[in-house]
Amino acid sequence: MVKILLATRNVGKLAELRDILSAEAAQVELVGLNDVESFPETAETELTFSGNALLKARDGARHSGLVTVADDSGLAVDALNGMPGVLSARWAGSQKDDEANNRLLLDQMSDIPDEHRGARFVCAAALVRPDGGEEVFFGEMTGRLGRAAKGTNGFGYDPLFYPDEASENVTSAELSSEEKNRISHRGKAFVALAQALAR
Repeated sequence: MVKILLATRNVGKLAELRDILSAEAAQVELVGLNDVESFPETAETELTFSGNALLKARDGARHSGLVTVADDSGLAVDALNGMPGVLSARWAGSQKDDEANNRLLLDQMSDIPDEHRGARFVCAAALVRPDGGEEVFFGEMTGRLGRAAKGTNGFGYDPLFYPDEASENVTSAELSSEEKNRISHRGKAFVALAQALAR
């Protein structure tokens, strides 16, 4: 059994990756930051998803001595030239307020016609080994932005985002957890990462 650290305190994200790893790499025990001795966490200062994911994974591997996984993700809106991008969580300010972020994004997109409301969620998942080996895996979920928030099964921009791959015309926040994990940017990146671990 190989112990792997997921550099997060988000229990939902930990559960999601445990589900994926159990299907792809059975000999893995996944722990989170709350399960290891605490250490100073580096701020996400990079300008790319992969850069921020690597910052967190390197920290975890260096301080814990464990193979460490970390991810960074966000929303890239076509009409905003790919923004909010790596600033997704802080789009309306440093307080990381989902409701304020959604309100600001809807205001910025208010005069954009439906045919130009394309967007995609992007995830970079980094895998760093204590010996210095590094890999980054990517996932995307394409779709479009709605004009009002709908649904409660999600966070961030999920209530505004209609995924192209959804079985029905619903937002990410209206999908079941199973369907969301199957088609999401994070799910795709973590499946690729889990397959690499299994090898």
